[in-house]
Amino acid sequence: MNIARLLHASPPVWLCPFRAFFLLTAIHAALGMAAWLGMLGGLLPLPAVAGGAVVWHAHEMLFGFAMASIVGFLLTAVPEFTGTAPVGRVRLQVMAGLWLAGRLGFTLSGWLSAWPAAIADLTLLGTLLASVAQPLWQQPDRRHVAFIYNLLLLTLIHGGFYAALLGGNDPLPWLRLSIGALMMLIVVALSRISMRLVNDAIHADTPNSPAYLARPPRRNLALFTIAAYSTGEFLLPGNAVCGWLALAAAAGMLNLLNDWHVGRALLRRWALIPYLVYVSIAAGYSLIGAHNLAGLGSASTGEHLLLIAALGLAVWIVMAVAGRMHSGWGLDQRRWLPLGAGLLLAGALLRAVNGPNFITGAALLWISAWVLYLCYSLRPLAGPRPDSLAGCAEPAAPAESAAQRPACGGA
Repeated sequence: MNIARLLHASPPVWLCPFRAFFLLTAIHAALGMAAWLGMLGGLLPLPAVAGGAVVWHAHEMLFGFAMASIVGFLLTAVPEFTGTAPVGRVRLQVMAGLWLAGRLGFTLSGWLSAWPAAIADLTLLGTLLASVAQPLWQQPDRRHVAFIYNLLLLTLIHGGFYAALLGGNDPLPWLRLSIGALMMLIVVALSRISMRLVNDAIHADTPNSPAYLARPPRRNLALFTIAAYSTGEFLLPGNAVCGWLALAAAAGMLNLLNDWHVGRALLRRWALIPYLVYVSIAAGYSLIGAHNLAGLGSASTGEHLLLIAALGLAVWIVMAVAGRMHSGWGLDQRRWLPLGAGLLLAGALLRAVNGPNFITGAALLWISAWVLYLCYSLRPLAGPRPDSLAGCAEPAAPAESAAQRPACGGA
């Protein structure tokens, strides 16, 4: 056996950046929520992290689950957007190691202190910025430079979170601020992805209809209102002004949806799921505004709608599209994909109802969705490409063949 060849062999999971990180995203989504259920039920000990168990749960949702998907998406999308070389395998493996070290370090921060987790998590964000900033900035029109600003914002927020944690201050305001940053990143990312998804749906339904355009003025207004609410809530938590700003963010998202009313094509899964992401963002900020102004419900209800529905569905559709197209399999037309999106949406609505039984039900729906994703996506993410192309190249024919229709566990 050639030892040198074995050491340099590259398993299929390292063929493209999204493969490893999308797997980590789905595994963390299922196991992290299962662990949280075990803690709430007394079956597992609460993690002895600085800030308490709620901080652990929120942080792992935002900077564990969401961050893994962001790394996988950007490291795959930026070379495609800019025509530059992909990130090398060694750097990709280092970044995966940093993500794992951050998860372990934060869970053990009650014994280790938060320093190891802070170093791992912030180094991961810094490495991601270093990997994508130059090609994005050097584009002549700088069309995608908003990703740099979003990553800088997330890095500053995460640094503020760890500074508060290590300084003995309340870290939750920083986590709430990160929700706004993630909603803004979702709007920026979906504005790029939707141009293809919605127009493909329009072409399949009514080929001669006008094309869908993601218009910058409406998008920028939505981003501004989300930023205004997030800043206001960070500086003046619970103030009535924040209620009005939350309603403004909801109105900005509803205004953005006017671009999406494209007729029957909107009912196709590739257009409907991103549309529901924006609806969920609007609904989440509406509930937060209603609580701040009229005392209706709780702000937590709106925040969970933003996280379970908006963030969950956004990650779901991005991973479903990129995870298939860039591994050579083409878009998946089977029923598991809208079923999983429905599970996430149902979980968000169930979580909006107070009570331990509803929280447990919502968590089980969340876990079921991500187990379903792993069941149908493990082979495309971890296995070899079915074609002769390499790396992240899209297949020449995106339509699914009959050979791609095995049950759960196949492609």
